[in-house]
Amino acid sequence: MADKKFYLTTTLPYVNADPHIGFALEIVQADIVARYKRLIGAEVFFNTGTDEHGQKIFQKATEEGKDVQAYVDYYAARFKTLKDSLNLSYDAFIRTTDPHHVEAAQELWKLCAAAGDIYKKKYKGLYCVGDEAFLRESDLVDGKCPNHPNLKLEEIEEENYFFKLSAYQDKLLQYLSNANVVMPEWRSVEAVNFVKQGLEDFSISRVKEKMPWGIAVPGDDTQVMYVWFDALTNYISTLGWPNGKFDEFWNSGEVVQMAGKDQVRFQSIMWQAMLMSASIKNTDKVVYHGFITSGGQKMSKSLGNVIDPLTIVTEYGTDALRYFLARHINAFDDSDFTMERFKELYNADLANGLGNLVARIMQLAQTHLETPVNVEFVPYPKEFTGALEKYEINKAADFVWSKIQALDQKITSTEPFKVIKTDVEKGKSLIIELVKELAAIDLLLEPFVPATSKKIIEAIMANKKPENLFLRKE
Repeated sequence: MADKKFYLTTTLPYVNADPHIGFALEIVQADIVARYKRLIGAEVFFNTGTDEHGQKIFQKATEEGKDVQAYVDYYAARFKTLKDSLNLSYDAFIRTTDPHHVEAAQELWKLCAAAGDIYKKKYKGLYCVGDEAFLRESDLVDGKCPNHPNLKLEEIEEENYFFKLSAYQDKLLQYLSNANVVMPEWRSVEAVNFVKQGLEDFSISRVKEKMPWGIAVPGDDTQVMYVWFDALTNYISTLGWPNGKFDEFWNSGEVVQMAGKDQVRFQSIMWQAMLMSASIKNTDKVVYHGFITSGGQKMSKSLGNVIDPLTIVTEYGTDALRYFLARHINAFDDSDFTMERFKELYNADLANGLGNLVARIMQLAQTHLETPVNVEFVPYPKEFTGALEKYEINKAADFVWSKIQALDQKITSTEPFKVIKTDVEKGKSLIIELVKELAAIDLLLEPFVPATSKKIIEAIMANKKPENLFLRKE
């Protein structure tokens, strides 16, 4: 794995609201993978950012009487605070209003046009502002967008540019037939079925007079790019495409995208066809996560069940949220998140679990050992690496906590605190063994709870019990 280039990106959240728990899940999952890949020797380029164009943003800014650029600047800054709040290790934060991104989107348009895949026609269709997408009759559920049933669909009739998605049906089926280009497997089936139903060309521009907030279409000042054509380009513009680090990471490395389950159509079909049209290598893998529900219901402000990740961080700490998202949210399926369950597991697994284990072992070491234990690197167990290579983040976290529980049981069964009273050397030997096993676990903790992991290894190196890692919450 040494010197292997690994490119990882999240989707770009839309800047029309504050960061929510669903995006926190995606960015934390991605950060865990990025940290793991670095630990095993890969050279990683980890990208995230903000999607800042489109009708939804234009409407929101207009409703609030704000300048659109000032509006997106405010929310982009809110998303940038996640780097510290969630302890993220990303290498780039791309904004779709960045000048170099605008140039890249226009360059991609020109390549697709040169390939004969862009044409202009008059069009009439139903548009969901929530998805920023035109919907077919077959997409609707009871006449409404399945993702935004509370939003009224807009009937739009105008002359737009279209991308010849229909020309890529066979190539997309061939691409999707490759193992693991879509994970989990059932999302791959979903993508293949969507393509087999027949692909329709999709609109990639809007009339500027009606919707001025977007990137100008090359050679036509009356049109701006449809937000998806613009936003998807970020995955290569962030690398400086067509120059910069693009060849190093995209062409020569492994390219992985992480996205929500509602993104299959956009990430594994539309975006891949655009890459094919521009003669750019396709994404090696797109990993789709499920949604977070609360009390078995979809989160919504009207139900009052929206969970603010930053509020949790303020009360419980960053690593507490990272831990819960890693271990107790399924890597691929929908999962429930309630504050009652979060608090229960925080106390059980962190305060009473990991925190108490570290305190017990390091108190023994501080009391009975004259010098710090010389710890050595232990190879990562295959159960740990195997799960993370398959993006089964919750399974990898489960394995780590099984090691924590086993080490806790070892203290109970060996009773070094009793042994040392009658046999000092044997007691010291048992304590040294415990510290070494704790250090081995600490290596596995780093991707999940990096700040806590750092405190543990510092305590081991100083041969000192650390301050409480996780204060119990009553």
